[in-house]
Amino acid sequence: MSNIRLFFSDTLSANMIDKLDKGQSHYLSKVMRVKENEVFSLFNKEGEWEAKVLGIFKNIVEFKIIKQLRQKEITKELWLAFSPIKSNYQNFMLQKATELGVTKFLPIIFDRTVVRKINKDRIEKIVIEASEQSNRINVPTIQEAQDLNGFLKKNSMNLIFTDLNSNIKKIDKSKFTDKPVCIIIGPEGDFSETEREKILSFKGVQPIKINENILRSETAVISAISIVNYVIN
Repeated sequence: MSNIRLFFSDTLSANMIDKLDKGQSHYLSKVMRVKENEVFSLFNKEGEWEAKVLGIFKNIVEFKIIKQLRQKEITKELWLAFSPIKSNYQNFMLQKATELGVTKFLPIIFDRTVVRKINKDRIEKIVIEASEQSNRINVPTIQEAQDLNGFLKKNSMNLIFTDLNSNIKKIDKSKFTDKPVCIIIGPEGDFSETEREKILSFKGVQPIKINENILRSETAVISAISIVNYVIN
């Protein structure tokens, strides 16, 4: 069985015949040099399937689904609320957060956020590729950028607040409800005092100091997710 995995957003079922899009067809036929009758796998939130190349016509790969390899997974909801940062660092952060199991990304424009626009299509491409490479079935969802007030008002969650000013260094799992766990990471210049007060007044918030040093945003994300994963798993 090939280790090539591709995300396929449409429904998959045994014996179905369909075509890959132009980009995936190019990757499979030109980059990976997959030939007719060779197999690869396709996945989405419903599961993972073995597919066989039926032919390559006008540079488009036609395939047939052979069998199901994995059922859909029930995963614990782990969200990441983050401040957009420069693209190279952000791409790395998104990749690693996807590998570590984040199920939803929530970009927030804080008072001190420098990068105030996001390319949602680019983010989706990055998390799909990271899901393909890390053997995930469930691809994280991405919300539109919002302000802190909207984020706190719209979402019901167990909020983990990475707070430099906190003296608490452990997460209390007993305080978790069955709501999703969400980690909130501030911008490079840290949260403003007003933002800290708003977050600390959110019902169900747990502030935690993840390190004595001041961490870059992408480092803080990886560190916080690792800590939370250890606690909830």
